[in-house]
Amino acid sequence: MGRQWGPTTRAAEQAGCVVSASRAGQPEAGPWSCSGVILSRSPGLVLCHGGIFTPFLRAGSGVLTAAGAAFLPGGSCGDDLRLRVQWGPTAVSPAGRAERGRRGLCSPQCAGLEPGPPSPARGRPLRPPRPAELLLLLSCPAFRAHFALLFGGEAAEQWRFASAVSDEEVSEDDEEDQLRALGWFALLRVQRGPEEAAEECGPAVAVAPLGAVPKGAPLLACGSPFGTFCPDIFLNTLSRGVLSNATGPLLLTDARCLPGTEGGGVFAARPAGALVALVAAPLCWKAREWVGLTLLCAAAPLLRAARAALGRLRPDTAALAALLPQELGAPWGVPLRDPGPLWAATAVLVECGTIWGSGVAVAPHLVVTCRHVAPREAARVLVRSASAKSATIWGHVVFATQETSPYDIAVVSLEEDLGGVPTPVPAEHFHEGIVASNTRDNNTGATYPHLNFSIPITVLQPALQRYSQTGDLGSLRELDQATEPVRVVWRLQRPLAEAPRSKL
Repeated sequence: MGRQWGPTTRAAEQAGCVVSASRAGQPEAGPWSCSGVILSRSPGLVLCHGGIFTPFLRAGSGVLTAAGAAFLPGGSCGDDLRLRVQWGPTAVSPAGRAERGRRGLCSPQCAGLEPGPPSPARGRPLRPPRPAELLLLLSCPAFRAHFALLFGGEAAEQWRFASAVSDEEVSEDDEEDQLRALGWFALLRVQRGPEEAAEECGPAVAVAPLGAVPKGAPLLACGSPFGTFCPDIFLNTLSRGVLSNATGPLLLTDARCLPGTEGGGVFAARPAGALVALVAAPLCWKAREWVGLTLLCAAAPLLRAARAALGRLRPDTAALAALLPQELGAPWGVPLRDPGPLWAATAVLVECGTIWGSGVAVAPHLVVTCRHVAPREAARVLVRSASAKSATIWGHVVFATQETSPYDIAVVSLEEDLGGVPTPVPAEHFHEGIVASNTRDNNTGATYPHLNFSIPITVLQPALQRYSQTGDLGSLRELDQATEPVRVVWRLQRPLAEAPRSKL
């Protein structure tokens, strides 16, 4: 993960755990499991996703969407609910990491073996799951309000937040339960013996205040894909990304998460190791296409809701409110917000009618975007910059490639210069590796995530420089006359070794 990620990685692994729910009399590793975050070690307090509790609700999942429902006591679930929490050895002692490396790839439970005393051939298994008690189910009202505003109404028909997109894979009842539980989380108390309490160590998790982490800031998601399935392999899997967008406590990240990571913690690189949010939905679908974003619920307002709920429950749980982690302030008087990297400062939003997309300011008066964002030459567009000096500027499309061109490029000339936006320095050389945009198979309609097309600036720079200096579009027009080798690459084909010969 890199040296700069070291403290955040350690904090994420120490706080990560997996939670399973089952019915009394059934196998302990039941079909309901999710990820969680260890908030405190003495007493053991864990925050996880609330979706695994919907089958156990006495009044059914409809109680989650009842008017004014902000929290439910643990007694809202049936008496047959059995909870287990498991965490890695890295959360126990500094020697845990070395111990985990000496073990086999799978635990005895995963391999279908009964746990037993350690042996040189098998190594030591993960510490067995510990029983836990459900203190309460809670939601963040602000998260639910923002979610309804963004994804409710007519937009709800286009968006899905189930674990799978296929109608055959998720029943309507299951999908309805998942949607109702979206934004609900559970606070658990882990039951431990005296010897375990003395052995456990490690700091309490730190919480970033709401809004303290700016958009574009690096994040680290820690969850267990597929829940309790083979924890030796999947427990506390790490995925890096950035804070893609935020509206109130509803956050989006491009960190790649999988089913089972619901409830997993998302941590910031700065302040190092601070808990930013919990995963609310790892997979998002729009119009039956996978969207490479993960839906998050900010941790700070969620913990505030937990304190308020604990204060209204039984006297023995009210005292736990003071033991929940507090929000961090700015470390050493240094503000948490910073100008960010150069690429973030030069990025702008381009709006052309009802179409919008990203663009790059390559000069104070020039923006490059995609043809599918601004497809018509002479069209007026609106450019929004993050700079406070030039929040909104009008411009017009001076050039857009033809639809037959593999170069999806449009150039926008602004009516005013972008103030306060640094001009990037174009690269002089382009090195090939992997071209990383969602790619569609026109025959099947399938979309391939994590496969993206990018256009090297070395292809555009001479034409952009000529237009900027002389106003001549001739060099840009040449992008419509791409050679056949370029077209072959854009079609994901291999060039033919020789021209096909007729059999006649």
